Amino acid sequence: MESSRNVFSVDLLERHATKGRGAITCMAAGNDVIVLGTSRGWIIRHDFGVGDSYDIDLSVSRNGEQPVHRVFVDPGGSHCIATVLSGGDSETYYTHAKWSKPRILSKLKGLVVNAVAWNRQLITEASTREVILGTDNGQLYEISVDEKDKKEKYIKFLYELTEVPEAFMGLQMETTTVGNTTRYYVMAVTPTRLYSFTGMGLLDTVFASYADRAVRFMELPGEIPNRQVLSELHFFIKQRRAMYFAWLSGAGIYHGGLNFGAQHSSSNGDENFVENKGLLDYSKLSEGTEAVKPISLALSEFHFLLLIGDKVKVVNRISEQIVEELHFDHSSDSVSTGIIGLCSDATAGLFYAYDQNSIFQVSVHDEGQGMWQVYLEMKDYITALAHCRDPFQKDQVYGVQAEAAFSAKDYFRAASFYSKINYALSFEEIALKFISIGEQDALRTFLLRKLDNLTKDDKSQITMIATWATELYLDKINRLLLEDDTASGNRNSEYQSILKEFRAFLSDSKDVLDEVTTMKLLESYGRVDELVYFANLKEQYEIVVHHYIQQGEAKKALEVLQKPTVPVDLQYKFAPDLIMLDAYETVESWMATSNLDPRRLIPAMMRYTSEPHAKNETHEVIKYLEFCVHRLLNEDSGVHDLLLWLYAKQEDDGALLRFLQCKFGKGRANGPDFFYNPMYALRVCLMEKRMRACVHIYSMMSMHVEAVALALQVDTELAMAEADKVEDDEDLRKKLWLMVAKHVIEQEKGTKRKNIRKAIAFLKETDGLLKIEDILPFFPDFALIDDFKEAICSSLEDYNKQIELLKEEMNDATHGADNIRNDINGLAQRYAIIEREEGCGVCRKKILSVGGPHHMARGYTSIGPSAPFYVFPCGHAFHAQCLIAHVTRCSNQAQAEYILDLQKQLSLLSNEVKRDANGTIENGSIASMTDADKLRSQLDDAIAGECPYCGELIIREISLPFVLPEEADYAASWEIKPPQQLGMQKSLPMAI
Repeated sequence: MESSRNVFSVDLLERHATKGRGAITCMAAGNDVIVLGTSRGWIIRHDFGVGDSYDIDLSVSRNGEQPVHRVFVDPGGSHCIATVLSGGDSETYYTHAKWSKPRILSKLKGLVVNAVAWNRQLITEASTREVILGTDNGQLYEISVDEKDKKEKYIKFLYELTEVPEAFMGLQMETTTVGNTTRYYVMAVTPTRLYSFTGMGLLDTVFASYADRAVRFMELPGEIPNRQVLSELHFFIKQRRAMYFAWLSGAGIYHGGLNFGAQHSSSNGDENFVENKGLLDYSKLSEGTEAVKPISLALSEFHFLLLIGDKVKVVNRISEQIVEELHFDHSSDSVSTGIIGLCSDATAGLFYAYDQNSIFQVSVHDEGQGMWQVYLEMKDYITALAHCRDPFQKDQVYGVQAEAAFSAKDYFRAASFYSKINYALSFEEIALKFISIGEQDALRTFLLRKLDNLTKDDKSQITMIATWATELYLDKINRLLLEDDTASGNRNSEYQSILKEFRAFLSDSKDVLDEVTTMKLLESYGRVDELVYFANLKEQYEIVVHHYIQQGEAKKALEVLQKPTVPVDLQYKFAPDLIMLDAYETVESWMATSNLDPRRLIPAMMRYTSEPHAKNETHEVIKYLEFCVHRLLNEDSGVHDLLLWLYAKQEDDGALLRFLQCKFGKGRANGPDFFYNPMYALRVCLMEKRMRACVHIYSMMSMHVEAVALALQVDTELAMAEADKVEDDEDLRKKLWLMVAKHVIEQEKGTKRKNIRKAIAFLKETDGLLKIEDILPFFPDFALIDDFKEAICSSLEDYNKQIELLKEEMNDATHGADNIRNDINGLAQRYAIIEREEGCGVCRKKILSVGGPHHMARGYTSIGPSAPFYVFPCGHAFHAQCLIAHVTRCSNQAQAEYILDLQKQLSLLSNEVKRDANGTIENGSIASMTDADKLRSQLDDAIAGECPYCGELIIREISLPFVLPEEADYAASWEIKPPQQLGMQKSLPMAI
C-alpha cells in the first residue's frame, strides 16, 4: 500500500551523453559524478556538481573495436577504474579526477575486471586505500593508488575460486574498527553463489586465513536470462554505512539487512552479518504465467528498482509488491534498443538508467512516507509506529492493535492500546466498549494508561479520569472483601495486591485529584485507612493526627507532627491529648522539636499535672521544663513559674532550693539572676509551707528582716547565715543580729545559769558587732551579775582601748596643725634673688630693665621702674607679658581663650581704679580691688601654676612637629631647588 503520490520520478539528464564517442556500454556514478564507457574505448566524465565534463581515450595505439567492458567510480567521485576489451585481450586503467591521462595497470593485463569494492570508510580524494578487484576467472586482487605518485602503490593477489571457478560479478566491502584493529567484511557474488569473507588485521591476512578454513557461501542456482548481464550485488548506503544488500541472482532477489559487528555462527556464510534475509521470487513480478526476470537492479532504502524490458518496476522491499512502473522517453531519431542498465549514486541518493545514447535520472521523493501502512498490513506494529509521521497515523496503528486484542478478548492489552489513541476514537466511545461488556478492571486499566499519556495541560480531563479511576479502585476493593472476608488478613491475596496498587495510585495522583471529592469518596466507601493515607499525602495533617489519637497510636501521631512541613500550631492543638495518651513519647518529641514555644504548651502540661502520679514515677512535665530552662536557656517567666510550682508540690524541697539558688542570667549583660516572679514564688512557697525557700526568696528580695524572722522559726543557724549576708549596711546588720540574739536569749529563758552563759557566748559569733550592753535588755531580771562579769569586763577593756586610741589620734592632729602653721609662716617670708643680668626666658631681655608702657602686662601694677615678672623655684624668670603670650601660644584653644578673658577682665578693673582722680578710695574701688585680686589669682594659676620650661607644657611640645602647618609656606621658601641647566651652575669660592 503506497500513497497516491509517486515516490519515484524519471527525468532526462543527458540526451547525447557520449559526445559522438560511440554507444554507451557501461556506466558508474558517485557524488554527482557520472562516468560512461563507450563502444569505441572512451570514458566520458560528467561532473554535475560543478557543471563540467571531459573525455579520455583508452584505445590509443590499438585498432579495431575496443569497447569499455566495465567502469567503476568511488563514492567520492575522484577515483575511476575501467577495463577495455580489445579482441581477445583486455587492459585495466586507473584515472583520477585531476588527471588528464589514465594510468594503465600493467599487472592486470589480460584480466577482465567485473567488480570493484571500495573502502568507503577510509578512502580519500588523495588515496584509494585498499581496493578489491574481482575478475572473470574467479580471482580477487588488492590494489592501492595514491594520486600524488601517479601510479599504483601495489597490486596483490588475494584469493581464487577453485571449487566452482566462476567469474566474480559483484563485490562490496565494509570495515569496522575494533580497538586498534580493522575488521573487514567482504561480500562477493558469482552467477550462482554469494560468498562472504570476514576477519581482522590486514586484508591479505584475512583472505590468507581461508587457506585453512572453508569459505562460507549461499548458493542459488538458476537460469540467467542474459549471459552478458549476469548477477549483480548492491548495498544500500546510509551515512557511509551499509544498511541492506540485494543480490540479483538467477533464482530471485536474495536480500536482507546488514549488522556489522554482530557475532552469529551458522552453517551459512552470510549469517555472520546478514539479518532478516529473504528471497523475492521472480514469479511475483509477472502478470502472466511465465516469470519475468530483470536484467539490472538498483537498491533504495525500501524498494528494488528492477529493469525489465524497457521499463523499471519499483518493488517494495518489505511487502514485495510492485508499487510503480517507470517509463523512459527515447528520442525519435535514436537508434537505441532500450534501457540497458541501472546504476546508483549512494552519496547523492540518486539513481540512473541509461541506453546507448542517453542518461535518465530517477529521483526519490520521501520514500518512507507510506511505509507505516506497509508495516501495518504485515502486522509489524513496532516498525509501523517508528515510520509514522503524525499522531493520526499512530492512532490508526494503535487502533488496529487494540481491535485485534479486543477481538481476542485480551482486554487489558486492548485497554493499553486504546489509551494511546487521541484522535481516531473518542474517550467516550472507548469507555463504552468496556462498560458494555462489564469489564471494570480493563476499564480501570484504560483510565490509568490514559492518565499516563495525557499532557499536563489537560488538567480538567486528568482530574475527571483520576477521580473515576479512584471510584473503580474502591469498588474493586469492596467487591473483593465481599467475595472473601479473610482477604484482608492474607498478605498474598488479590485484595492486598489491589490495595497496594491503589495506594500507589493515590500517591502518584495526589496533585491532580480533587481533595474534597476524593476524601468524600473514601469516606463513603468506609476506607478510613486510605482516607488517612491520602490526607497525609495532601498534607492534611490535622486529619491524620486526629485519626491516630482516636486509635490510641500516640507515637504515629507524633511522627507526623515532627515532619518539617507540619505547621507548628498542630503541636499546640494536640498537645493536651497526646500528653495524656503517652506522656513519655510526647515529651521526648517536644524535646526533639526545636521550634516549639514552651509557653504555649503550658495548658497541656497543666492538664497532665492535674492527674495523680505515683511517687516513684518520673514527672515528664518537670523533665521537659528542666530541659527548657537548663538546655534551651528559656527566659519565659511562665515556664519558670510553672517549674517552681511543680518543685514546691514535691515532698522533698531539695530541687526547689537548687532551682531558687541557680542564677539563670549569669554571664549575660545586664541580665537578671532569675526569671520567675518572686512574689508568685513567695506565695506558692508559703502556701506549700516551704519555709527555707521562703527565707531564700525574702533574702533575694532584700527583705532581710522578714528573712531572718522567718528563718528563726526554722533554724537559728539559717537565721545567723541570713543576718551575715548584709555587708553594706552596718545598722541593718546589727539590727538583724540583735533579732537573732533576742531569739537565742528568749529561747534560753527559765533554764539554768549555764544556758545564760551559752547565750552570752553568742556574742563571740558576731565578730564584735554586738556588745554586752546591746543584749542586756534581753536578759531576765533575776540574772546574777556574776553571769555577766566576764562579758562586762571584756566590754570595758574594749572601751579603754578605744579611749587610748582616740587620745593618740588627737595628739597626732595637734602636732600636724602646728607643722602647718609653721609652714605658712615660712612661706610668708620666702624670697628669690635675681641677678642684675638675669634675662627673660622668652624675650631674653633683662628682667630688671626699665619697662615702657608697652612692656606692662594688662592688669598688672609695676613696682618701681621694672615691668611685672614671674620667678619660679627652678630659677627660670619671665616677664609677665612674655609668659602670658608663651603659655597662650602653647596651650589648646579653650585654655588660651580662658587666659585672654581673665586678662581682659583685669584690664577693665584696672581702668576703673585709675579713673579715681582725687586719690581717695571709695567703697566701690575697694570692691574692685578685691575682684582684681581674685582674677589675678586665677590668672596666676592659669599661667604660673608650673614653669613652662620644666612642667608638662614643655613635655607636650615634644609631639609637635618642627615645622607647624601654618609655617609650611615659609619653610618651603628655604628649599634649595636644582638648577634647570647644567651650564648655569657656578662655582663659589670658599674662604678658608
